[in-house]
Amino acid sequence: MSHPDSSVSASAATPLADRFFRRGAEFLGCRYPVICGAMTWVSDPNLVAAVHAAGGFGCLAGGNTPPEILERQITETRERTGNCFGVNVIVIAPAYKAHLELIRSAKPPFIIFAGSFPHEREVRQVKETGAKVLCFASTQSIAERMIRYGADGIILEGSESGGHIGHVALSVLLQQVLFTCADKVPVFVAGGVGTARMSAHLFLMGAAGVQLGTRFAASTESCAHAKFKDMFLRAEARDAVSTPQFDSRLPVVSVRALRNKGHEEFRKLQLALVQQLEAGTIRREQAQMEVEKFWMGALRRAVIDGDVEHGSLMAGQSVGLVKCIESVAAIMNDLVTGTEAELQRVKATLA
Repeated sequence: MSHPDSSVSASAATPLADRFFRRGAEFLGCRYPVICGAMTWVSDPNLVAAVHAAGGFGCLAGGNTPPEILERQITETRERTGNCFGVNVIVIAPAYKAHLELIRSAKPPFIIFAGSFPHEREVRQVKETGAKVLCFASTQSIAERMIRYGADGIILEGSESGGHIGHVALSVLLQQVLFTCADKVPVFVAGGVGTARMSAHLFLMGAAGVQLGTRFAASTESCAHAKFKDMFLRAEARDAVSTPQFDSRLPVVSVRALRNKGHEEFRKLQLALVQQLEAGTIRREQAQMEVEKFWMGALRRAVIDGDVEHGSLMAGQSVGLVKCIESVAAIMNDLVTGTEAELQRVKATLA
């Protein structure tokens, strides 16, 4: 199901929303502080450019992209967005170190550390290039540590989100982190966010902006396979489940995705790696690397090849709110005008 009008653009008549948008928009350098979260194999220059054209802020997904390809993507994205975009680098990805080296020469305007948290020296090295740094935080202690390390902003992510996740629900993190840290750095909220009405109340709570991934993954401009998008349209919130950790000797970052045969294959991989750890035939770092290689490959099979049975269908629980395939412009228009409408409703109620 497609949106009937892919040319819709967000309305400029948003006097209340603009007041709440101001801090995040000025920080990001865009019209609306709505971030399209980086999704490996999905967040390419085309999607980032579409988000930028609609007034939002797009992020290239570093994932495990070969550095020479990521460099070309950064160049293309810079040409298409006027230097208003971020590059997401996954701390636990095999290509992470190479990506840090690339950043020193490519100098993208924003770097988002994801997957885990960076060392303080890595935050410092990135900031020395002139880039602003955003760090994900899935607990209060991580948020406070990233701010101490020098993060310019925080993306507060609840366990409802897709891909690599923490274990604390957004409802608790809002109270622990947003209410205490928003006066220190801009805090952007992610995890289960899918509607304008929800976004409006997050702004009222003090959020500098919101981040959505799942809804944009199903957009017209998303390069994801039609079968991948169709699975999103069919899914309910409860279908997006997180992967378990079977043994403390193999600490893995949980991943939320739609349940399929790929989940069972990951379970078997974990058990096999634990057996190898017990036998001493593999080191823990190598085992963790095998886990990341699995997810990178499984995600590609789903997103690019359309293998929705064995590939990884990474999605947040907000997938239950995705009911149609829309253009990025239509999504942005809905979020902006809907936020304004909800703020006006709240104002009228208080009056």
